[in-house]
Amino acid sequence: MLFPKPLFYRLQMWLDGSILSIMDRYLMTQLIPPFLFSVGLVATLGVAIAYLSDLANKIVDKNLPLLQAAEILLLKVPEFVAYSLPIAIMLATLITYGRLSSDSELIAMRGCGISLYRIIAPALFLSIIVTAITFLVTEFVVPAANYQATSILVNSIQEEHPFWQNKDIFYPDFEEVILPDGSKQRRLKSLVYAENFDGKKMKDLTILKWAGNSLEQIVLSDNATWNNESQKWDFFNGTVYKLAADASLARSSSFKHEKIALPKAAFDFAMQGRDPYEMNVGEAKQYMKILRLIGDTKKLTFFSVRTEQKIAFPFVCIVFGLVGSALGSRPHQVSRATSFGLSIAIIFTYYLLAFIMGSLGMIEILSPVMAAWLPNLIGVGIGVYLIYQFNQ
Repeated sequence: MLFPKPLFYRLQMWLDGSILSIMDRYLMTQLIPPFLFSVGLVATLGVAIAYLSDLANKIVDKNLPLLQAAEILLLKVPEFVAYSLPIAIMLATLITYGRLSSDSELIAMRGCGISLYRIIAPALFLSIIVTAITFLVTEFVVPAANYQATSILVNSIQEEHPFWQNKDIFYPDFEEVILPDGSKQRRLKSLVYAENFDGKKMKDLTILKWAGNSLEQIVLSDNATWNNESQKWDFFNGTVYKLAADASLARSSSFKHEKIALPKAAFDFAMQGRDPYEMNVGEAKQYMKILRLIGDTKKLTFFSVRTEQKIAFPFVCIVFGLVGSALGSRPHQVSRATSFGLSIAIIFTYYLLAFIMGSLGMIEILSPVMAAWLPNLIGVGIGVYLIYQFNQ
């Protein structure tokens, strides 16, 4: 048997629900209704406030079809559901434990010898479950939905987005050379420029290739695409110019179809160019490898911080669960209106701190990992401290 026998039985009892005490089940039934209500309310308000007026303007000013507008609105729902989950945990824990405190139910539980740590255990358990759900939604649902929504805007009204590589694509390929003194230096090996990219083909291309420090070849082509079978580029309808050592034209030749060995990374760069929130973590890390190859340190830092923030974001549920449970359990009466106002203040403070830390990460004062995780660590520390104080 893989597990020790007592542990196996405890795991089985937990899955069967028989290990949950009456108090656990009672607290969970109190937590879940306000949590579900908060998810629906916050997600609905988020979509309405953030996108309804913007889509209405696009319908009127840019002739966005109503069907596409409705599709975009639906595609944005997963993103705001993900954003609403931590907020809903905060509201649910504050409201539930605040009501229990107001009705003296917490006093009765504490009078029976139950510690505050044990009382908030169901809230922490719910927070962990919601953390997992948030991660799954943000990793597997939100990026695809956001990408599809952006695609509709780009294709319907030709809206431009800064991260989409569909126009004026530059891809420099560098090589590392060892100088006579033993030091290393990066040197430009080739440069690919395309005026347009439709998702399959690059169009109106100019390719420059160097041999050492000398420009060796210039290729002009109507369009090109990557061939997975030959692991080369297929260029169509173009001209190849060979240059002499003094940069004068040595010869030129036209072609209808030519296979040219260039790095696939240029095609991947165009294919994967999108907003960080339109990529899952795996896609973002792959794109960052390309950014390292071409030496785009500014964009690499931006993507590194945003990717770490995406990984850290689901754990906000645990932070809000701890802080909400602690503040709701204070021995003071807390109305629902007060709970809501307190939630807004805590959420605003947290996201302001996350924004400041993210900005420090962007300018490389903090590492991407610290910029993303420091707000969570501070929040957990505050939550644990408050629970410890209120348990005394």
